[in-house]
This record gives sequence, C-alpha cells and structure tokens, in this order.
Amino acid sequence: MALISAWPLVSPILFFLRCFSSSAASSEGGVLQFDFEGSSAVSAQEATVIRGQQQAVATGSWVPFAEECQEGFYRTSTGKCSPCNCNGNANRCLDGSGICVDCQRNTTGQHCEQCPDGFIGDTVRGVPTFCQPCPCPLPALANFAVSCYRKSGSVRCVCKENYAGPNCERCAPGYYGNPLLIGSTCKKCDCSGNSDPNLIFEDCDEVTGQCRNCLRNTTGFKCERCAPGYYGDARFAKNCTECNCGGRMCDSQTGECLADSPEVSTGTDCPTISCDKCIWDLTDDIRLAVLAIDESKSTLLSISTGVAAQKRLNDLNLTTNHLKEAMSKKKNHAMLWTIQVADTADETNDLLREVATLDEQGNEASSKGLLVQKETMETNNRATQLVQQLSNMRDNIQEISSKMKYYAVQQELSPEEIAQKLSVAEEMLKEIKRRKPFTNQRQLADEEENAAEKLLQQVEVFHERYNDTRSLVSDVLEQLSEQDVKLSDLEEALDQALDYVIQTEDINKENTANLQSREQQHEKIKEQIDEVNDILLSATTILGGPQKVNSELSEVTKNVSGFYAEIDGAKKELQEKLANLSLFDDDLVEKAMHHAHNLRRLADELDRNLYGVDTNGLVQRAINASNVYENIAGYIEEANKVALLALNTTNRIDDAAVGIDTQITYRKGKSKELLNRAMELQRAADDSNDLTIADTSQHVNGTFARMNALQSQLMRVITKMQSAETVEARERLRQAKMKTAEAESTTTTVTQATTPMYENARLWSQNLQDFQHNSAARGSTVHSARAAAKKIAEVLPQLMAKLHTVEQKAPANNISSNIQRIRGLIAQTRSVASKVQVSMMFGGQSAVEVNPKINVEELKSFTSMSLYIKFPKDNPQLAASPDRFILYLGNKNAENYIGLAIKNDNLVYIYNLGGQDVEIPLDAKPVSTWPSYFSIIKIERIGRHGKMFLTVPSLSSTAEEKFIKKGEVLGPGSLLNLEPENAVFYVGGVPPDFKLPPSLNLPGFIGCLELATLNDDVISLYNFKHVYNIDTTTSPPCARNKLAFTQSRAVSYFFDGSGYALARNIERRGRFSQVTRFDIEVRTPTDDGLILLMINGSMFFSLEMHNGFLYLRYDFGFSTGPVLLEDSMKKAQINDAKFHEISVIYHNSKKMILVVDRRHIKSVDNERTAMPFTDIYIGGAPAEILHSSISSHLAGSIGFKGCMKGFQFQKKDFNLLEEPGTLGISYGCPEDSLMSRKAYFNGESFIASSQKLSLFTEFEGGFNFRTLQPNGLLFYYSEGSDVLSISMDRGAVVLNASGTKIQSPDRNYNDGKTHFIMTSVTPERYELTVDDKKQSKKNPAKDRAGKSPDSVKKFYFGGSPLRTQQANFTGCISNAYFTRLDREVEVEDFQQYSEKVQASLYGCPIESPPVALLHKKAKNSSKAKGNRNKKVGRDKDKISQPSTGLKKLYQEVNTQRDPQCHLPMNPKATEHAYQFGGTANSRQEFDHIPKDFSQRAQFSISLKTHSSHGMIFYVSDQKETNFMALFVAHGRLIFMFNAGHQKIRIKSQEKYNDGLWHNVIFIRGKNIGRLIIDGLRVLEEPFSGNANNWQVTEPLYIGGVAPGKAVKNIQINSVYSFSGCLSNLQLNGRSITSASQTFSVTPCFEGPSEAGTYFSSEGGYVVLDESFSLGLKFEVVFEIRPRSSSGILLHGHSVNGEYLNMHMRNGQVTVKLNNGIRDFSTSVTLKQSLCDGRWHRIAVIRDANVVQLDVDSEVNHVVGPLNPKAIDHRKPVFIGGVPESLLTSSLTTRNSFIGCIRNFMIDEKPVSFSKAALVSGAVSINTCPAA
Repeated sequence: MALISAWPLVSPILFFLRCFSSSAASSEGGVLQFDFEGSSAVSAQEATVIRGQQQAVATGSWVPFAEECQEGFYRTSTGKCSPCNCNGNANRCLDGSGICVDCQRNTTGQHCEQCPDGFIGDTVRGVPTFCQPCPCPLPALANFAVSCYRKSGSVRCVCKENYAGPNCERCAPGYYGNPLLIGSTCKKCDCSGNSDPNLIFEDCDEVTGQCRNCLRNTTGFKCERCAPGYYGDARFAKNCTECNCGGRMCDSQTGECLADSPEVSTGTDCPTISCDKCIWDLTDDIRLAVLAIDESKSTLLSISTGVAAQKRLNDLNLTTNHLKEAMSKKKNHAMLWTIQVADTADETNDLLREVATLDEQGNEASSKGLLVQKETMETNNRATQLVQQLSNMRDNIQEISSKMKYYAVQQELSPEEIAQKLSVAEEMLKEIKRRKPFTNQRQLADEEENAAEKLLQQVEVFHERYNDTRSLVSDVLEQLSEQDVKLSDLEEALDQALDYVIQTEDINKENTANLQSREQQHEKIKEQIDEVNDILLSATTILGGPQKVNSELSEVTKNVSGFYAEIDGAKKELQEKLANLSLFDDDLVEKAMHHAHNLRRLADELDRNLYGVDTNGLVQRAINASNVYENIAGYIEEANKVALLALNTTNRIDDAAVGIDTQITYRKGKSKELLNRAMELQRAADDSNDLTIADTSQHVNGTFARMNALQSQLMRVITKMQSAETVEARERLRQAKMKTAEAESTTTTVTQATTPMYENARLWSQNLQDFQHNSAARGSTVHSARAAAKKIAEVLPQLMAKLHTVEQKAPANNISSNIQRIRGLIAQTRSVASKVQVSMMFGGQSAVEVNPKINVEELKSFTSMSLYIKFPKDNPQLAASPDRFILYLGNKNAENYIGLAIKNDNLVYIYNLGGQDVEIPLDAKPVSTWPSYFSIIKIERIGRHGKMFLTVPSLSSTAEEKFIKKGEVLGPGSLLNLEPENAVFYVGGVPPDFKLPPSLNLPGFIGCLELATLNDDVISLYNFKHVYNIDTTTSPPCARNKLAFTQSRAVSYFFDGSGYALARNIERRGRFSQVTRFDIEVRTPTDDGLILLMINGSMFFSLEMHNGFLYLRYDFGFSTGPVLLEDSMKKAQINDAKFHEISVIYHNSKKMILVVDRRHIKSVDNERTAMPFTDIYIGGAPAEILHSSISSHLAGSIGFKGCMKGFQFQKKDFNLLEEPGTLGISYGCPEDSLMSRKAYFNGESFIASSQKLSLFTEFEGGFNFRTLQPNGLLFYYSEGSDVLSISMDRGAVVLNASGTKIQSPDRNYNDGKTHFIMTSVTPERYELTVDDKKQSKKNPAKDRAGKSPDSVKKFYFGGSPLRTQQANFTGCISNAYFTRLDREVEVEDFQQYSEKVQASLYGCPIESPPVALLHKKAKNSSKAKGNRNKKVGRDKDKISQPSTGLKKLYQEVNTQRDPQCHLPMNPKATEHAYQFGGTANSRQEFDHIPKDFSQRAQFSISLKTHSSHGMIFYVSDQKETNFMALFVAHGRLIFMFNAGHQKIRIKSQEKYNDGLWHNVIFIRGKNIGRLIIDGLRVLEEPFSGNANNWQVTEPLYIGGVAPGKAVKNIQINSVYSFSGCLSNLQLNGRSITSASQTFSVTPCFEGPSEAGTYFSSEGGYVVLDESFSLGLKFEVVFEIRPRSSSGILLHGHSVNGEYLNMHMRNGQVTVKLNNGIRDFSTSVTLKQSLCDGRWHRIAVIRDANVVQLDVDSEVNHVVGPLNPKAIDHRKPVFIGGVPESLLTSSLTTRNSFIGCIRNFMIDEKPVSFSKAALVSGAVSINTCPAA
C-alpha cells in the first residue's frame, strides 16, 4: 500500500534513471556489438540469448529498474531481464508475467504454443512452430471445420453443422454442394416442403441439390410444380389435384383441360394432325428433359478443376520425388547398417566372452565372499562366547572378592593374614597355570588371535576389491543394455537364416531321393523305347494301305466334274443378284456416313462432359484400388519367376526323365493317330470334292516323312538323356538352394504388399455404391469401375494360380498361413465384386465369362436366374440381324446347359438336360415392343419343367406388366449335370474358340445387361474370369433407376452371411444417456445369425438369433459375469421370412429391455454400469473377432443371412453402405434369398402342409435329399386307406403307392451326397426315378383315373406324426416340387408350411461320414484283445508316414456300424487327433528314441485347448537330471530343457488357450533352443554345453506324465495332464503314430457332447481302488448308452478264482458269478433295442448267493449255491473292459464296451472315475459324444 501511494513520487525519478541508462548504453554499446543478422550459423533463439548476455555485460549483473529490456526479453519481478518463451512465434512479451504478445504463424496461447480453432500444427515434435489451416477438406481455400486434431497419425476434423465426412469432404444429410470444389459451400435442401415427412431432413442429391422422391403429386428440381396429370400450387398451397379431363392433359395451374389437337394456322400446306394422349405425354417429357438439361448444363459449367487442385497435385508430385530420394538414401543407410550389424555382432561376441569371464570371476568372488562371511560369522560367534565367558569370569572374581571379605569378617582375620593367604592363593594359581592343559589352551588362544587378525586383514582387502567391482557394475550394465539392443536387431535375421538352412537341408534330402527314383525310371524308359520301335514298325506296315486309294479316287474325279458344272450355274445367279444390289440409292450411304459422323461428335462431347464430373476423385480411387492388384500381380510374378527358376534347376534331372517319358507317350499317341488317319483315308476320300490324286499322294508321302522325323527326334532325345552328367546336376542342386531362398524372401515381400488389399477393395465398393445419382457422373464412374474390375479379373486368376505354385514350393508354416490370408482377402474381393450392381454395354462382339460361386450340385434339380436387360433404340446392327445370343450356362461340350436368346423378335429360354433342346419363346411380348429402359427377366427350371418371367416396369408409377411362359422336357432327363471343371458361364457373347450349340449359335448381344441372382446368391458381371472386346470408352454402361422396381422407399440391405456393417463412433449421431436405444428391422428364414455386436476388451454386447429366437448376452465388466436375456418363452419367432422390428432399450444403466414388433418380450436387471462401447458391428463381424475370447459367450459364430433395414441408434438413422467399415453387403432384398427351399430333419422332426391335390390320379413330384442313415421316411400322403410314401430302406429308395412297391436297384444312397428323386403317377403306371435311373410298375387301380379331390389334403416331408412302419428321416430335403390343382409347378417354400416340428429350415449340416481314430496301440497296450482289435501290421518302434493302405483302412474303420445300433461305432472326430485330460495322468507313451536325439531334437505338434496349465511333452533320463518339456502355464507355452546344470526356459508372450488349433515346433539343437508357434512367432535361447553329455531314456510322454514324474523340474500345476486335443506329432520330420501305452486318451471328438465317461472302440478300462468293494452284499446302479451290442460292462475277481462279470451280448445283459462253488448267471433282454441311441438304467443287487438284475425295470434273478466258507474279499473292480489275462474261458464275450457310462453308484455312493486307481486305453472320463 505504501509503494502504491509513493509511486507518483518515484516514477519521475525512475524515468530519469531509465533515460540516463539508455543513453549510457547507447554510448557504450559499440564495445559489445554482435552481428546477429549476418551469421547464418546462429538461430533466432540463440541470437535472443546472446542479446540477453550482451545486455548483462553492458549493465552488470543487475539492470536498473527504470531501464527497458530489449526485444525478446521481459522484466521479471526481481528486475532482471529474462528471454521470452514464445517458441519462436513472437518477439514481445509482457513484463512481469512473460505472456507473449502478437503471436505469429497462426499460433495462440500464453506462450504461442497452441493452434487456434480451425488450424493444426505438428504436435509430433512438441510445441508447433507453424500452424496450418485444417485440411477439411482443403487448407485455407475450403476449410469447413470448427477444429481438427491428430489421432493415430491422421487428421480428424470436427465439421461445421452443414458438413460431414472424415475431412468434411461432403455435405451433411439435408444439405447439398461440393466442398471439394473451391468456392462451393453446402446449402440446405429446398424441396418446397414436398419431401418425405418421416425423414428428419429433406432428401435431395448431395451434389446437385435435386430433390428425390417428390411427394403430394409434385415434380421438378425442387418439387416446385405439380406432376403431369395434376394441377394446383405445389409450393405454398400444396394442393396438386388430379386432372379431371378423361385421360387428357390439363393446365398445370388452373386445371383447364387442354384441346385434343393443336390449332393449325390457315394458309399452310400442313395437314391436320390428330394427336392422342401419347403426344401430350411426350411433349411434357420433352419439356422436363429440356429443364433437366439446362440444370445439368449449369451444374457442369460450375465445375472447375481449379488452381488449388493443380497446386496440390504438383505438391504431391514433389513429395513423391522427395520420397524416392529419401528411399534411395534409406537403402544406402540399410547397407551401412548391414555392415554395422556385422561389426556389432563381432563386438557382441567379444562382449559376451568378457561377460562370461566376469560372470565366472563374479561367481568365484561370490563363493569366496560366502566362505569369508561364514568364517566371520563363526569368529563373531566365538568372540561372543568369549565375551560371555569373560563376563562370567568377572562375576566370579567379584563373587570371590565379596566372599573373601565376608570370610575375613567371619574369621576375624587381620590384614596380614589376609595378605598371606592371598599370596598362597596366587602361588596356587601360578602352579595351576604351569600345568599342561592350561598351557595348551593358551597357545591355542594365541594362535586363534593371530588367525583372526590375518582374517580381518583379508576381509579388508576383499572389501576394497568388492567396492572396486561394484563401481564397475554400472558400466557393465550400460554396455550390456547397448548390446541387448543390438542383439534384438539381429534376432529376426538370425531366425530367418536358420529357417532357410533347415528348409535347404530338407530340399537336399528330397532331391537326393528324387535322383534315386529317376535312375530307376531310366531303366524302365529303355524298355518302353523298344516297345515304341515295335509300334513304329507296325505303323509302317499299316500305312501301305492308302496306296490302294488311288484307284478308287479315279471315280471320284468323274463325279467332281459334274459338281463343277453345278457350281458354275450357281455362280451366274449370284452375279445377277449382286448387280441388282448395286442399283440401290447412293444417297443412303452418304446419309449413313453423315449420321455416323454426328454420333461420333456427340460421343466426344459426352466424354468431355463425363471427364469434368469426376472432380471428387471417386473414379480415380477405384482405379487406384485396381492398381493395388496390379502391384500384387507384379510381386507375385517376380516371386513366381524366382520360384520357377529354383524348381526348374532343382528338378532338371527329373525334367529330363519325365520329358523322355512324355515324348515316348506323345510319339506313341502320334503313331496311333497316324494309324487312325490311315484307316480313315477311305472315308476322307469319299467326302472330299477338292483333293486330287496328286494331293493325296503328296499327303501320304508327308505322313511317311513326319514318321521318320519323329523317329529321329526320339533318338536325339535318348542320346541327350544319356549324355547327362552327375557333376552338372550337383551344381544345379546347389544353385537351386540359393534360388529357393530368394523365392522365400520374395514371397514374404508379397505377403506384406497385400495388406492394404482389404481397405482398398472396401473403399472401391463404397464409392461405386455412393456415386449413382447424376446420370452422367454415374456413367463415368461405371466406366472407370469397369476398367478397374477388368484389371482385377485379369490379375486374380493369375494370382490364384501363382499362389498355388508358391504354396507348393514353400513348405514353411508361416508362408503357407500368409498365402491362406491372401486367399481370404481375394475371396473378400470376389464377394465385393459380386455385389457391384452396375450393368455392362455389349456391342455384338463382346463377351464376359462370369465367375459365380454357386455349387454345381445346387443347380442339378433346380436352377433360377434373374437379370436386367435393356435394348438400344434405332440400332442398325439390330435392324440388320435381330436374332441375338444373350447368355449360356453349361458344359464346354455343349451338353447340359441353359441359355437365353432373341429369335424372331421373341425372347427365348433354352435348356438341355442331356437330350433334346427345350425352347420357351415369350411370344406375348415381342422384343420390338419393349421400352427403352431396363426390364426384369427371370428364368427357372424345376426338374424337367421350365418357366420364364418378364417384368416391364413403369418409370412414372409402381405399375408393372408381367408375362409368363412355361415348357418341359419330353424325354427322360430331369437333372442339369454340370461338371465343375468344364462348366462355363458366358454373358453377351462367347470367345472365338468356343462353339455354342446350334440353338444358341447366334451373333452377340447388343444392349445393356446386369445380372441379379443365381439361385440364392447375388451375382454380378463384375465378378468375372475373363472379358472379351469390352471398351467402356466407346460403350458406357446404362444407368438403371432401381426405385422403379420397388414399391418401398425405405432402403433395405442384403447380408449373405459373409459380410457385415461396421458403424464406428456411433455417438457422433447420438449419445449414451439415461435411456439408450437400438432399433433395427430384420427379415430372414435362417435359424441362427449375429444381429448386433459391440466389443471393448473383455466387455461385450451381442444380440443373436438362436434357433429362430432372440438371444441377448452382455457383460459391461459386471462382478457377477455375463448377463443372459433370451426369448425362453418363445414369444416372437424371427425366422419366418417376414420383417420384424427389434428394439433393445438400456434403461438407467441397470435394466435391459427387449422389444419385438412393439411388444415387450423380456427384461433383466444388472449392476448399474454405463455402456462402454464406441463401435457396433451389424449382421456379422470379422473372423478374428468371432473366434476371439468372446466366442465362448456367443450362441454361434455365423453371420446373418437375410435383409435388414432401419438401423437406428437413439432414433438416428445410419446408412450402412456409407459407413467406412462396411464389407460384403448390398442394397435390396431378393425374394429368392428369403425362401426356405431346404429343411433339415433330426429323426424326430417333420413338416406338413395342407393343399388341394391328389397324388393317385395325375401326379408328378420330386426333391433332393442327402443323408447318412440307411432308413427313414422321406414323404408321406394318404387318402383314406390309400397311402403314398417315399422312404429309405437299407440304403435304397422305395416308393409305396397303395401297396405297390418300387425299389431302386442301388443301395448306396446314404453316402452323404445329394440325390434327386422324381415320382410320377399316371392311370397306367407308377414311376420312380433316382438320379435319372428309372424304375416303373403298372398301376393296378385304374378306376381312380379322372377323379378329383373334393377336400384339402395334408402331406408330410421328413416323417409323420402317424404310426408308420418307417422311422422319421435324418438328413436334408431340398428343392421339392409337385403338381398341384390350385397353382403352377414351383419349388416348395417350406417357410409357408403350417406345421414345422423340430425341423431346421435353413442349411444342411450333414456333409460327410463321421471320422474316428484309426491308429492301433502296439505291444504292451492295456487294451483288451479280440478279433476286432487286431494289430496293424507295423513295427511298434517304427516312425513313418501313414501309407495309402492305412488311409484306406482308416476310411473303412470310420464307416463301421453295428447293424443293431442306431449310433455309429465311432463318433465324428478330427482325423489323427487325440483328446487328453480325463485324468491327472492322461497320456501316451512312445518307446522309440532316435540315436541322434542328443545332437538334434526337433518336434512339431498341433494343439487345441481352453486350459491354463498342463503337460504336453516330456522326456528325461532315469534320474531326471537331463530333461526336455513343453507345457502350458497361465495359458502361455513354455519350452524347457537343461544344459548341464542350467535350465533353459523359453516362454511365449501371447496366450494360446483360445480353443483354436495352433502349430508348435520346439527344437533343442547343439547350442540353441527354439520355440516356433504358428510359423510366425519364433523364440530362441542359446546355451553352452556338450551335447554328448545330454542323454535321455525312453519313454516319450505326450499329453501328460506317469505319476511322480517331472515334479523335480516342472511346477506342480503344469505337471498334470494337458486338457485338450493334440495331433500331427512329428520327430525330426517323421510322424510318430504308434504309442506303446495309452492312458485315458480318446479321439478328439467333434460336435455336441455331454457329461459321462466314453469308452472308445480302441479299447480301454477303468480300475476302481479298493475303497469300493463288490463283496457278498452290494448294489451297483449305472446308466449306459452303447454303440455296440456286445461288450464287458463290469468285472471283479479275487485270487482264489471267484469273480463277478456283467456284459452285453447281442443286446442281452448278463450277470455271471462264481462264488467258489460253481458258475451261475442271470440275463435280461429288452423288447426294444438296448443300442437305440438312448440312455438305459442297469442295476445289480447281490445278497450272498442271490443276484438280481434290473434293466429299464425288466427284472430277473438267480439263486446260486450257498458257500458256507465264503469270505468277503476286497478285489479291484474293472469298468468297461478287463485285461485278457484276467478273463475266464467260460465268458461268452471278451470285447470291451463301446459307448458311454454315467451316474455310476456302488451301495448308493457315487463313484468318480476321475479319481480311479487307473484309467487305461482310449477312455474319456468327463466327456461323452452326444451323436
């Protein structure tokens, strides 16, 4: 306060001082002047600092307060001048605070460290030095962002209200304009209030602003006037009313009717024209067209490329050049780095040796320190003891002194007496000291003292050394860290080099084997040469026959002269006709030339207009997408060349031998061909009219000459083969290794290059779909997209073939997996191409070969195709030749095909099923009367019935014209048998080398075509294999108004099960709030599919369809785990092929509500937690997400197939096709894709419908079926007592019509393949045709003919609820049809059936016979022996690949089935895969260990598990000093082994307990250990040691270890058995297949499972411990589900020969005992089969000599002899089987039980098999396959 009051007095003084100091400084400034401006080496910031130093020197350490700081400095509160902190963006700042003033370079903030709104700086390097305008979309020139920021390396824009897009490059919904065009802004749509009121904003074109979908009978650019045929005020009153003029036009404002014809002025020669309504409609259309042209013209004129765009292109070009230079420098740096890496490697080795030396010294010092510490502790203890002794001695002396005083007082001694007695005592002490024991102890004490002093000195020396060593630790650690960085750089190169070495060694071995095999083939070739010589000699003899032809040709010469005369006559007539044609008017030719010139001029003008439209770069991006594939092709081409060079060099010897063999085969074929030619010369001479005798003689001589040339060429080949040198071959093998390594490197480069494929293909598809509003722009886009697609199509077939070649040449797992990823990306690209809904223009000479993904099996019985077609008007080529070819789908040999053509002005549908053609002309609508816009064509074939549909829409309304024409095959054929290798699909034309059938051999199509569907699949012309003569520059595609074919304005999306939509950052349209809502409408016939999915780490939200009902599961991090909300009451079935509106509402963050069709279904409460998501997947998700950790929470992992529309979040709409993450979906909702033409039956299901039909008068029907079951009812129908049924009986098809049975001769129709049945009933005959094999019988009931049904009848597919002799069908039925009285023949839509009982109406899961385990266990296996368990003929110790014979045997074992059993003997399982983990010691043991195992041990194995711990592999010596193990710990794979006393541990970073298959290779080399996972993760650890000292002994343990093993080396959790599946075990490249012993190991089953213990057909048993006793009195109860009718269930025995045995034999259950007296037994046989696939309860009760057996309440008992000396022994109990040595000869069956056992109880106590004393053989304790 005092300072403030004194300031008026002080300020003048300070001002005076300031002036004085300034003048002084200026006068003295010449002494300390620095040249800042002229020095280029001094920056601005450094200059500022120098100025501050200058000022400090000039004024001293403190500047007077009145002096002003120089520019760039400010005065602090202490009065000092400090430099401004403005980051170089300002020169002035405020005194006291330092806040910068006048920030430059578009910066702001107190220190100019920020960019203002609308600008962005380089935040990568810290504070921005220059802020640029946001590139949203163009910096400065067109910046429409409020602000922008960087995220993940890219700029994100926060757009203004009217703009949208990642860079504000387009207008927001409800606005129009082109932000990319300089000077253009987004304006609000103006549709005069006549747009859809249900939309939030008015709907107009995003670029032009033209309104879409004008309502209230309006039209115009802004819906500003009434539509033709209406009048009124469209803008304000909005009262457009229909004209009341009887179909005539009226005035658009007043409604006054216009005259029928215009008034003609008098005085002219023009006749009066009577105009009808069509003329007025045309006039109005022309007026509208003129307005549209004017608007388009103004729009086109407003488009300009602009200087900014040109400048941006130049900048990009300069950037490209700079990048090129930088990349060249980078390459030079890389070479320098390579040299530095080599030097670093040498330094690293030296450093490692030094580290090892230091480590040894440290170990020695540590051991010495420990020894010194121990001795010091001992000395310290002794010193402590000595102190204690001295203390005791002192106490004793004090006590003696006190006693002495007490003694003197008591004895009344004088001081002299006391002194005398003390002297006597001292003499006694001296005498004691002189004695020997005390002298020795004194010497020892002195010695210990001296030793302690020396030790103390040593400790001090050691302490000094320790301090010195400790000071060096930091330096060593720093050097180690530097070397660790360098070692990490070398890691990848070393891994790759080692892999290449291993691959080269493998190729070496293969080449050696190939060389030996080629030498053997060489001997065989010599024998074949002799055979060829004999054939050539016989051919020479046979060729003498043609000489006899000369005489016969003389008569031919006479006939030829007559033919010549006839030709001369015809020639004269042709010359006369030619002369008449030349008389036509020449003016016509001139007019045609002039018209062509005008057309060319208009085409050029249109091209220029189209070129100007593409300013937004959409087409360029499509072309860029195609260039990606060209680059891929280049990489693949380069890799292919290198790989081919390697392959050719490696197999040169192979090529020589194979080439000779090929030459011999070729010459042999040529010889036969010459022989055939000689035999056919006679027929050729009869047909020829031009050859003379001299020509024939010359031809024969030429034949002889060619034969001699072939023989000489063969001899040269043989000579060349014999001259091959071995040395050259070895050199070529060496070169091959080098080329193979180069091929590996190139393939890796190709894999990296294909990574952007997915994103580019997605953007390309999106751009094509978005850019469809302006007709001219759309044509340009289609043209560029067509060209891009053509490039893709040219590349993809080559790419696929080359990938296949590279995959065969590169056996490494990582390359194969990468190629599979490339194939997946290409498949996604094909899927995107299939959904390009754009037409192609065909000019008569062009053609497209389409690449449909349909399975030819699906086309056999039913074929359906739809397409759009448009014909050009006034085309001279069409006028000259109107008959045209449209399409062909069939075999290359022109047999079995369907096609479309134009004949005689009619559209003709043609199909051939192996016999005669069927032609169906659509004569009701001639082609010449079709409109000039697109029409829809649909063709169908059901069996032998064909049908064609034509739909002609109206552009002005939803009215449509429809035409139908039918036909059928008259012959026996009913199937379209296409061959997968020879089937082709040509559209618009065919290539020149393809020969069409005569009925389709017509000129190519002229016009526009667009494919739509083929059966259920969406197809496109842009998913093609090849294109021929298509140039979109001269023939642009035609635009199609898609809204003309739908009566609904709402946009639908079609999902085919493989694609999905992804809406990122959904909160940009709405916010998660107190009430969060998702809405969507779905339509599907499928049972299962994913609808909505959101993921955030382990948190998820999934809405699925499961078995036709909704299934909602979510977890937002709840402590109680995931929450389930499903339609358990079956309130709303979704899969009925109808649209259903689904709403999911999350209320107050604690309650989830599910609503379907505005009806509450179910709700559930949870913990109060907000939704933690930003993105949402719709209709599916990527495979890596569906198979991630959340897969266990999903009801299924399949995408949605069907239609969706109206997806909303918080009532805000999303256009799914505009979302950047969307892949593989398309617009529309094809009706064919929503039909249910398939049905799957599970043996207890059926479907039924009631229709008006009669199957006993005139009837024909057919359907496809597929099954693995030999029996089952396929179709059932009855009229009173008459029954017509089709069923399977032991693999054959049987038709039963009122007692008349017709059975197919073949009995192999239960092979899992698709077969077609056709049934026909006439008054004369019954016919049954299966796969075109017909059987028939006479109809005995002819009196039924002519009757018609008087009521609706019911028929059944897949079974019947009625009692029939046949069981219901298990399998798939599809594409069913039959003749009805109330409608035409068409495929049955099972979705419309009234009854559907447990049937699935989509998909058919039966694909192939079940797979089971093949490999038999060898000697020492504990499996029970028997006839069916014969050992496979192989040595138990041999390691080899499975032979072809074993594969055949494997197939035979898989198909085994007990004829009495419903279930197969072997459930479906993964081939050669084994399930472990039923018990703690589940395992396989192998006895064979190779001799070189200690030098190199390379194992490979495939695994699949959900477990976090478990042993996979273990081997050791007897003391387990040397060992090697692979195990799982906390979900991670750990490879562990010892090297001397050191344990090497290699651990994966990722977890692999995800339930997926993973390939693992683990190697212990001479001085390195390596762990390779899935070919991509390579981990290694070097070690030192002598490999010869590392020895292990058998056995090898797989899946677990024996009890007590591995505990010494492995943590206890991982010692227990691995829980999961293992397969493909290989040791040093050879498969290990035969285990010596197996404990609780079964095949790796597929399909559903349930709780229980499964006993496999491989044999096995469970041994219970002695706590379970089967003594004189017990009760045993359990349940079984057998897969074989015979087998041992339970067995117990004692040492004195007593036993108890329970077994099955042919379905009969028997209990047999021996109580020491004799055998006795009882049995139960059920009425139904015990092997029917169901669970059965068995109970056995024993009380002394009485035994009762109870099987499913069927009871029997037996009373045996009473044994008075019976003893209650405790004997082991065997379940499911028993060793052969323990069985008695009196038992009727010795086979092990096959099937499942559960709920096993003894004396009402549950028995846990997992705690059994022993589980031996193929027994699964906890899992039982359900089917």
